[in-house]
Amino acid sequence: MEAFLASLSLVTLGEIGDKTQLLAFALACRYRVHWPILAGITVATLANHGLSAWLGVWLAEWLPDNWLQWTLAGSFIALGIWMLIPDKDDDSLDGQRWGPFMASLVLFFLAEIGDKTQVATVALAARFPEYFVAVLSGTTLGMLAANVPVIWLGNRVRNPTLEQWAHRISAVLFIALGVATLIF
Repeated sequence: MEAFLASLSLVTLGEIGDKTQLLAFALACRYRVHWPILAGITVATLANHGLSAWLGVWLAEWLPDNWLQWTLAGSFIALGIWMLIPDKDDDSLDGQRWGPFMASLVLFFLAEIGDKTQVATVALAARFPEYFVAVLSGTTLGMLAANVPVIWLGNRVRNPTLEQWAHRISAVLFIALGVATLIF
């Protein structure tokens, strides 16, 4: 349960104000349909975070324990600091040639490559290697929890102050998880 809740909360908070949330908003405005966009985001997130969680489990298996502990702690602390750096909108991801499902699937998968939540998924799976499904489901549901309101409510829910506080809280949680990884 700890792996699921940590994954869910960290990714949900980490996604507020993220470029993928902006992408979800842009797709909802462009296509004006909700379910195909949500389905595309879900499939893309399951694929991307599935590969990321697999990498995290593999790292947990092959890195020596003390290296893994220091690598995980450093990764969580770095992610916490990274959370304080605002995302930039990526205009190259326009999705004009595809329908809403394929545009969402392809663009979300690509947008998540190297993103904070992908790195967090690797780190969480390495921290909880025996709970692969809990990490994958937590990070996927966290992605959806952050993006579903944007898809349905659009610009009405955008609040820069809320985004800033969510990033700060997320930063504190990541840093605390890094410190806890060193201590325990």
